[in-house]
Amino acid sequence: MTGPSSTPRAPSKLLWAAELPRAVWTVASWPRHRKALSAAPGGDGRPVMLLPGLLNSDISNSVMRRFLKRLGYDVHGWGLGLNFGARTVGADAERLIARVEAIVTRSGPVTLVGISLGGLIARLVAHCRPELVREVITVSSPFAGSGKATNVWRVFQWTTGERLDDPAFLARSAFIAQPLSVPTTAIWSRSDGLVAGTICRDENCRAIEIRSSHLGVQVRPDVLLAISRVLADKAQ
Repeated sequence: MTGPSSTPRAPSKLLWAAELPRAVWTVASWPRHRKALSAAPGGDGRPVMLLPGLLNSDISNSVMRRFLKRLGYDVHGWGLGLNFGARTVGADAERLIARVEAIVTRSGPVTLVGISLGGLIARLVAHCRPELVREVITVSSPFAGSGKATNVWRVFQWTTGERLDDPAFLARSAFIAQPLSVPTTAIWSRSDGLVAGTICRDENCRAIEIRSSHLGVQVRPDVLLAISRVLADKAQ
C-alpha cells in the first residue's frame, strides 16, 4: 500500500464480489492439479521464509510451506502471529529482522516470499538489511502504488492503526517501492478483486502474471509452480 498519487483505481465491485466464490473454487479444484505440481523442479536446501498477508498467520501459508518443503527447501514461517503490519513487526521491521538473522547465522541468506502485505514487509527487510536476503518474491503485493487503489485500505487502517496520509507511513511506503538491490520477482493478477494488479509489480522486477482472486492466491497451483521455478533459477 504505497506511493504515487497517479495510480490505477481499485478493482471493480464485480471483481470484489467475486473474491470469495473464486477462492472457494480454487480450493475445491486443487486436487486436479496434483500431477502438474509433481513436475515442479526440486530444491537445493536454501532457507525460505513465508510472510502472510494482512490479518493472516503462518497457518494461511501451510499449503505453500508443505509444497516447498517437499521440493527440498528449508522453509520457515515468520513466527510472529497475525500480520498487523507495523504493529506486528515494528516500523523498521526489527522483530522480523531478528528472526531472519537467526536463520542466516545457521543457513545463509534467506529468500523471502511475501503474500500481499507480507510482500511489502519482505521488501522492507530487504531494503534495511540486504545482506540477509538472497531474493524477494512477492505475491499480489501492492508495493508500487497508492493504497487507495485497493478495496481494503479502510480495513488496513483500522487493523494496523496506520493512516495512508500520515507522513511517516508515506515515507516508509516510498522507501518500500524503491528498487531492491537483490533479485526480485512479483507475481500479480489483473483480475485481483482486492488490489489493483498494476500496483503489484513495476519495471524493476521480474513480473509473472497469473489469473487469480486475491483471497486464496497463496494456494493456487500456478502460483506454487511459479515460485518453484523462480527458486530453481540458478541465475537468482
